[in-house]
Amino acid sequence: METTESRFVNLGRDGGVATVELIDSGPLNIVGTAAITALTNAFRSINQDSGVRVVVLRAAGEKAFIGGADIKEMVTLDRVSAQAFIRRLAGLCESIRQCPVPVIARIAGWCLGGGLEIAACCDLRIAESGARFGMPEVAVGIPSVIHSALLPALVGASRTTWLLLTGETIDADTAASWALVHEVVAPAALDLRIAALATKLAGFGPQALRQQKRLLAKWPDMTVPAAIEDSIEQFGLAFQTGEPQQHMQAFLSRKGRKAGSGPQAPEE
Repeated sequence: METTESRFVNLGRDGGVATVELIDSGPLNIVGTAAITALTNAFRSINQDSGVRVVVLRAAGEKAFIGGADIKEMVTLDRVSAQAFIRRLAGLCESIRQCPVPVIARIAGWCLGGGLEIAACCDLRIAESGARFGMPEVAVGIPSVIHSALLPALVGASRTTWLLLTGETIDADTAASWALVHEVVAPAALDLRIAALATKLAGFGPQALRQQKRLLAKWPDMTVPAAIEDSIEQFGLAFQTGEPQQHMQAFLSRKGRKAGSGPQAPEE
């Protein structure tokens, strides 16, 4: 496994699976300007790497995925510097959303504020059973902004309103029932589940995965007829890559071998 380490990020690569790990950000993995910049640079690098098939986003330790933005830094901000700070965080979120391959969030412990916005930008969210989620910004005098705008589509307007206005947290099972996370597993099983899922996705046709992610990103902004027409175009383009032929032939070969190895009639 290849690993590149900077002050705040470990960037690893094992075959087609890239891992972005937030490090050196305290026990709750709080993100300030430097950490936000390092994470953004890591995703920009990945986004230019055609060999990456799936990304796992995680943080050091088990106390938090990302516990939010750095209040010690934010308390010093004025209007102009506050807008610059939040724009950098928005840039990180966009670099995750624009990643051409699936991004899996490995969520352990607290996932709060900007951390929940970052998680919402990932394609798949797998949490351990002790994880907790919330948007507590109102409690420190600021609104929840930027990629909080993704939450209504994920959990609905009513639940988003509750999260943002009360600042209260929800547990992992509630997050799963709200479709905020896709799966909840025991803490000891989290890494195994993440590894299995990443390996599965990395085994699919890389161009098909990229096409599917592009389609998923475009559909919310399109009419259904336009989405259907665009999908037909993409379906045809897939056959120019050779991936459908390769994977379909492999499927047919496996099916043929299974049929050929079925029960044999007993000899007389």
